[in-house]
Amino acid sequence: MNQSAQSPLNRSLNFLISLALALAIAIPALAQSPGQITKQGVKAMTGGKGEKALREIKSWEVKGTITNLTDNSTGGYQARAAQPNLYAWTFDLRGLEASAGYNGKSGWMRDSRDGLRTMTGAASRDFQAEAIYRNARWLDYKKDKSKLVFGGQTTINGKAANTLVLTTPKSVKLKMHFDAASGLLVREELPAGEATRVFDYSDFRPVGNLMEPHTINLTIGEARYEIKLDSIKHNPPVDRAAFEFPKISNEPLPDIAKLLDEVGKNEEAINELLEKYTYTETIISRELDKNGQLRQKESETFELTFYKGNRIRRQIAKNDKPFTPSEEAEETKRIEKRVRDIEKKEAEKTRKEQKAAEKAEKEDEGAPDHDRNKRISISDVLRASKLVNPRRERFRGRDVIVFDFEPLPDYKPKKDYEKFFGKTAGAIWVDATDKQVARVEARLVDSFKVGGGVLASLKEGGSFVLEQERVNNEIWLPTRADINLGIRVLLVKGFNVNQMVTYGNYKRFNVDAEKEKLKDPIAPVKP
Repeated sequence: MNQSAQSPLNRSLNFLISLALALAIAIPALAQSPGQITKQGVKAMTGGKGEKALREIKSWEVKGTITNLTDNSTGGYQARAAQPNLYAWTFDLRGLEASAGYNGKSGWMRDSRDGLRTMTGAASRDFQAEAIYRNARWLDYKKDKSKLVFGGQTTINGKAANTLVLTTPKSVKLKMHFDAASGLLVREELPAGEATRVFDYSDFRPVGNLMEPHTINLTIGEARYEIKLDSIKHNPPVDRAAFEFPKISNEPLPDIAKLLDEVGKNEEAINELLEKYTYTETIISRELDKNGQLRQKESETFELTFYKGNRIRRQIAKNDKPFTPSEEAEETKRIEKRVRDIEKKEAEKTRKEQKAAEKAEKEDEGAPDHDRNKRISISDVLRASKLVNPRRERFRGRDVIVFDFEPLPDYKPKKDYEKFFGKTAGAIWVDATDKQVARVEARLVDSFKVGGGVLASLKEGGSFVLEQERVNNEIWLPTRADINLGIRVLLVKGFNVNQMVTYGNYKRFNVDAEKEKLKDPIAPVKP
């Protein structure tokens, strides 16, 4: 029976059968798991040698030429990486050089528009994620507590491709597109602050045990570049200087140890000033769901005040809902107890100091040692650290001194905070005029154990960032903090802390209100 003679019912049945067959073929392709796609990709990239061949690459370096496809200007291009997270690239077009690098402590960038600077905010977060990705690809995503999910199918240069989305604990999303037929990685989409950089790969040829692309088309917004690689090296010797913050000659810099000592000495005055301020703190706990989406679990909001060098946190809301009168009453009782404890502690400290002074006077031993009672300063915190790469920059409209820090070899820490910071690397921004810290960015380069690891341990790779702003032209107060830590408790339970903390509603008390506050630290005061 020809098609024209078929009944409407038969034609409908034939259509449905054809559609079902098409879906039966299409659905398995769309429903491929990330594991299947990466397995195919590894096989294609290593010629069947497997994941081991990828993991054998501990460092790499590529060189070639770059062409601006808008004006056809050309220049040199170079990129390199070394485990665990060192990464740098540079190119030169008609004498205009652009470069960027991550040295394991901080990310930096230099170009003709903005000059040389340390990355902050989203640009820093994204570049650190790229540095890790350039060294380990997706291989350690489970260990890093990242999520790898299927992102659907797309078309790259006329060919079908499977998309995977890798989401880090800091919610950085890196997209990878694998050719559906060959399995090769043919496109990457990587965030870079406000921009997205798209890398298209082609002209694959064998280099050692890997199939490497020798042509890269790079798109950044409206700008388009073509990179032709003529040298690709696996496991070359690592020159750490290539990743470090570039040195600028004839730039006067202060003595960093002396500057930090001045910051520490200034903290007493800052603490007195801090007691004239109140502001809010909102802690948002987050987690990555199975689809790699960062979602909010819960939030808590506190009002912060300071009394005799101690921080007092009064909770005022939970999950964006203000406390009820009964909850406020319970919180007031807790705060009252907290103030009584502070008063008791201060009275005991004064009593011991007086007793020590009397004993010293009788025994003619000189003044007592007050160091054990002082607040921890930034110079104390960094005692277990090696300070490197000092430089002058601008941050929030102010001239600041930025320097990197890393664990100090052979240092024997005595206090817990020294032990903790002796296992971190990062960068600090200091306002050299105000003698105050403006920003801190740190990452655990080794696990940190509490109680010998029996009570708890923090996993390597955890990080935190604290940013501050200058308020009333006199004090730097926190604006935002990001905390990402992997914690194991009592040798058994493991969980991740992923928090964003925001601060605001800064209020300074007037003189009369301050006097009233000192009479009764619990009573509310008007700014």
